[in-house]
Amino acid sequence: MYTREEALGLLKEHTSSESLIKHAYAVEAAMRGYAKKYDEDVELWGLTGLLHDLDYEKHPDEHPMIGVRILKEADYPMELVDAVEGHGKPDALRETQLAKALFAVDELASFIVAYVLVRPDKSFEGIKTKSIKKKLKDKAFARGVDRELVKLGAEQLGVDLTDHINLISDALYQWEEELNTHGESLV
Repeated sequence: MYTREEALGLLKEHTSSESLIKHAYAVEAAMRGYAKKYDEDVELWGLTGLLHDLDYEKHPDEHPMIGVRILKEADYPMELVDAVEGHGKPDALRETQLAKALFAVDELASFIVAYVLVRPDKSFEGIKTKSIKKKLKDKAFARGVDRELVKLGAEQLGVDLTDHINLISDALYQWEEELNTHGESLV
């Protein structure tokens, strides 16, 4: 199994955009949160989130298939590779909890980070789920986030949207604290 440092090196080999790297961190955080909830391998789930978009910057039209090839060549676990492949297609058959979770957190993790960026203190502390749900209804806010995919992801994972938002918000808050100890941030 690869370490986070090795996976981060692979991500940065293919991604230079700071916003895409921060998105990868956010999805990593959410995946770690769900791994803890389901008593799964936190490192595997975190790496899945970290690497899910490694091909997006250079190959957006072929995403996620170039990334799938890169991950296979690097000998990452097939469960991780399959989840990465399934997250990029709304109609894909996602059979594992890992794949379902990745699809479910991808859009919403970005949305919550966007929400934090417009807060005066740009902090994850004290985020209100009610406020995030209200912002989800505002189509002008974070237009790039597909609200239907947020709902579909929660449904396929079998979680209530409020609980889903709570778990991801908490995971982002905790991961932000961890990243800050290394001079990094989600925002």
